[in-house]
Amino acid sequence: MAEIDYSTLLLALLAGAIRVGTPFLFVSLGECLTEKGGRVNLGLEGILVCGAMTGYAASLLSGSAWLGVLAAGGSGLLLGALHGLVCSLPRVNDIAFGIALMLLGTGLAFFLGKPFIQPQAPMLPSIDLGFWSDNERLHHALQINALFIIGVLLALLLQWSLSATRWGLALRLVGDHVDTARALGYRINATRIAATSAGGFLAAVGGAYLSLYYPGSWNEGLSSGQGLMAVALVIFARWQPWRCLLAALLFGAAGALGPALQAVGISAGYYLFNAAPYALTLLIMILTCRPDRTLASSPGELSLTR
Repeated sequence: MAEIDYSTLLLALLAGAIRVGTPFLFVSLGECLTEKGGRVNLGLEGILVCGAMTGYAASLLSGSAWLGVLAAGGSGLLLGALHGLVCSLPRVNDIAFGIALMLLGTGLAFFLGKPFIQPQAPMLPSIDLGFWSDNERLHHALQINALFIIGVLLALLLQWSLSATRWGLALRLVGDHVDTARALGYRINATRIAATSAGGFLAAVGGAYLSLYYPGSWNEGLSSGQGLMAVALVIFARWQPWRCLLAALLFGAAGALGPALQAVGISAGYYLFNAAPYALTLLIMILTCRPDRTLASSPGELSLTR
């Protein structure tokens, strides 16, 4: 058996954690905002897929990948607002409507995206953070997309904003104790609609990353359930944006495990290792949703915990 090159394995895992984890980061930050307001949006899978299609189509038609990202975010904003508006109606269950929104988003993406499967749209550029080294493997590992850097900064900004700004405190109060928020004059539905809309925008940007950078194409099997896994990721992160960043990298590393092992010559069980993110999701749900420690830091009005 050949000796494993651990430095190559670690570099491959680092590169994979960043590439695969970036959409997890944006979708989990979007879901974190939504759940901080006391809502759950299981439709983020549909928003992610719709954002991937919209971003790719807009990039192809405009010739600008960044316009594609903005267009994707706009589509997510609209679908997120739809979720917020409908769930503001009496006796509407946000879990049930989230499933309906997932089907709506994926259906629209598959129907409208058929003409964009074959053409090649402009891709998002990479930033070479390994310019200082002559090591080709390090160069490859440190080819970072700007969206990842934006996501890191956004996670830190949201972490600060939720604890130190008036709108952050208002959002947390609406999500924790709606009667107190209403007594203080906060508009419950407007706050939740805004949070859900912003969450949809971020999730769709994660979708644009999938189609415009990695893997860098539009097809109907692009998402692989990342929008649904983001709900488990947010629970694992205990509704903290900075922890969403760490959890996204962990999920990204799990998703990159198969290719990383292949890079050092281990090809046996490749497809089994590709199931690592799903196994990790299941393990996280088992470990974090036990009755004796059920979601102690979760927003009080969250329908998952009531």
